[in-house]
Amino acid sequence: MALIQPPMMVHGGTHPARAMRMMIQDLARGSSGVTEGNDLRVSPLATPGAGVRVGDGSAVVRGASWGQGSYTQYNVGDATVPIAPTGASARSDLVCLRVEDPEYEGTRNPATQDIGYFHVISGVSANAAAPPAGMTAIPLARLDIPPNTATITAAMIKDLRVIANPRRTRSLFTAFPTAAATLGYSDNKWHTWPTAARWNIAVPPWATQAKLITMVAGLGLKRADVFAAMRNVIGGVTGQHIAIDDDQGNNTRRNTVVLADTLLIPPAMRGTTVPIWLDTYMHKSESGDLVVDGATTLILDVEFTEGVV
Repeated sequence: MALIQPPMMVHGGTHPARAMRMMIQDLARGSSGVTEGNDLRVSPLATPGAGVRVGDGSAVVRGASWGQGSYTQYNVGDATVPIAPTGASARSDLVCLRVEDPEYEGTRNPATQDIGYFHVISGVSANAAAPPAGMTAIPLARLDIPPNTATITAAMIKDLRVIANPRRTRSLFTAFPTAAATLGYSDNKWHTWPTAARWNIAVPPWATQAKLITMVAGLGLKRADVFAAMRNVIGGVTGQHIAIDDDQGNNTRRNTVVLADTLLIPPAMRGTTVPIWLDTYMHKSESGDLVVDGATTLILDVEFTEGVV
């Protein structure tokens, strides 16, 4: 097969539709899906009934045939999609955004008919998550409808959207204690410590998840055995604690601890600046102390990622 001519964009040339679709595919890195987290969300009708509505948004739909390229489609306002009632048996339907390009499938006329449209595949399996092979479409939701039902409710809608190219941003922060700080044999409670491990972080408005890796290098353990726990906190959302369990007696020693979490970002936190800090819990069962000082380094690696909402 020869190169498609002329290359995009050559002045005076006539460009086939496929060339534009291949450019869309390249720019989308070959991915399909909605553009942003809230795009094309399927929900019940304003007054629940025999249908669903698909919200505002856009998507990239990659063609099912090799070399077909990808299509972009936009929806403005809520689109109503009728859903047939069930009979004596339960049924699952797949709601898709479909592109039926007559160059590759179907017989629709682009001059008089919709080529991109919301399509319901009725009677799919109860775990279906993708349109059938050979269909140029992306899944939006699966409707799991009980028997003898004509009204679609939110509980019946399984969101199947994915973001074609989710955004992500990653930053690295460091801190160094300016003076020695000790957390001693304590009271079986959580304490905000070490206080030097605190950073104010801007959360992107599109973020739905944060991956946190916090390292305390050169953490001092002194005086006696230490039994403690430490955890990440972002804006009040706490991570899984790790154990600091040491049985080396009264020697002064240094350890490195690493905390790693994947935490969901609540809507109220998006687009705000929030603190990230460490909490430490000192068990009374051992009587040693924890210390950070000039020989300690605190490192925070935080990555925000985008998902559907």
